[in-house]
Amino acid sequence: GPAMRRAFALLAKMKRLRGTVLDPFARTEERRWERALITEFESDVERVLRELDAERLALATELLALPQRIRGFGHVKRAAGEQVTRRREALWRQWEQGSVKEMDASREAALA
Repeated sequence: GPAMRRAFALLAKMKRLRGTVLDPFARTEERRWERALITEFESDVERVLRELDAERLALATELLALPQRIRGFGHVKRAAGEQVTRRREALWRQWEQGSVKEMDASREAALA
């Protein structure tokens, strides 16, 4: 009804506060989690850029595309985030195993 229209109009005007110290939702658990995801993604990008090689390109592509899978609101977003977290951990394990295999191969070559 008309009351909801006024409420939504007020919320639309408050959009400018988003991301500022005056953001009333900035300290909610969901927003803190979202900011942590951004920080995690930035660190993933930095690590991939440092360690990327041709053999890991497909793995890097999948790893860095994971945040695009987190959609929705509330419990839907949280569930998607949990799935992405599990997949991210699995991909990093694969990444590290690849580097271990490479190190073992270089050690064997050095010993031969």
